[in-house]
Amino acid sequence: EYDKIIEQLASYASSPLGRKKCLELVPSSSLSQITRMQHETHDALTRLFKKGHISFGDAKDIRGALKRLEIGSSMNITELLQTAALLENTARVKAYGRRENADQTPDSLEDLFETLEPLTLLSTEIRRCILSEDEISDDASPALRQIRRNMKITNDRIHTQLAGLVNGSARTYLQDSVITMRNGRYCIPVKAEYKGQVPGMIHDQSSTGSTLFIEPMSVVKLNNDMRELELQEQKEIEVILADLSQQIATEQEAISLNLELMVQLDFIFARATLAMEMNASEPVFNDEGRINLKKARHPLINKKKVVPIDIRLGDEFDLLVITGPNTGGKTVSLKTVGLFTLMGQAGLHIPAFEGSELAVFEEVFADIGDEQSIEQSLSTFSAHMTNIVHILNQADSHSLCLFDELCSGTDPTEGAALAIAILNFLHN
Repeated sequence: EYDKIIEQLASYASSPLGRKKCLELVPSSSLSQITRMQHETHDALTRLFKKGHISFGDAKDIRGALKRLEIGSSMNITELLQTAALLENTARVKAYGRRENADQTPDSLEDLFETLEPLTLLSTEIRRCILSEDEISDDASPALRQIRRNMKITNDRIHTQLAGLVNGSARTYLQDSVITMRNGRYCIPVKAEYKGQVPGMIHDQSSTGSTLFIEPMSVVKLNNDMRELELQEQKEIEVILADLSQQIATEQEAISLNLELMVQLDFIFARATLAMEMNASEPVFNDEGRINLKKARHPLINKKKVVPIDIRLGDEFDLLVITGPNTGGKTVSLKTVGLFTLMGQAGLHIPAFEGSELAVFEEVFADIGDEQSIEQSLSTFSAHMTNIVHILNQADSHSLCLFDELCSGTDPTEGAALAIAILNFLHN
């Protein structure tokens, strides 16, 4: 069930890289790392309660594009806009992370927020030059502004010349009184039988062959001028993109660090959001094998139906046998202990009362499945015992072992005694 919790966690991350980091989360056996991650989750949860939720933006993975800058390559328009979006999100997140007053005690997330570098001038420059993925601003450079002014003038001249033909001398030769474009050249639709009456270059014909799209000789030079201006425009745009890419290259290290920090914060706040949704608390960890869960609620059971449980283990005794009738909650209790252990060691809060304790285990073993009844099937029971023997051969004093349905089908009191006898025998 740990994977189901991780899927829930990933759903609270806002960026693809943040979700990926959530899905890769595995429990740690380092007490210092566990404690650090638990503090991060706690501090993020505190910020959520104080300031509300924060989105870290749909941060795209631009690491490949940044890497290409090292060999002199340029970013394309999409990558430049993604970089600008990252920097803008960085500025917003940094503002969210600022302390409300200087006397406020720094928390474990303070350094992460402080290290963020929004590079506002760079993001502003990118937005000034690039209006959208399909449009570069006229003001991106003086040269581009002049080229586009000349393109407009030339375009107006072409339309003036063609309008004179369409509405004047060539009107009777046309299929329709329109100006169209073929192969990047302005043309007029001439009836095939009148092609000799309109001198010019034929660029296309209709599917029936009754219409020819002719570029009149009077606009050939203007069309050539327009094509040349379009090439100049494209070349100037490439210069602009290269210049913006060079500006990003000078800040490549800071931008890469921003991306890394934003993903890390997205990951941490996803853990905090999960804790908020589960009404979870930070467990107290020890390396002495002690478990003390207070009003623990299995996180995958409906909040209105789940029955809280108290479980204590590892203080006065390290073997706990749970016995009782069917549907009495034995399996859920076992799963809760195992799942809480994995969640806690992964830095996630657990849905239990504050002050609940968990121990750091090197490994968690579990044999939880269908009922294993001696009366039902001797071979099934034998396989069950084989699993238990394997687990006990691998386990040590730093392991948590969970066995379900060890002696089902017997009287509860006799079953408990038999379970203890089996475990002691196998353990010895």
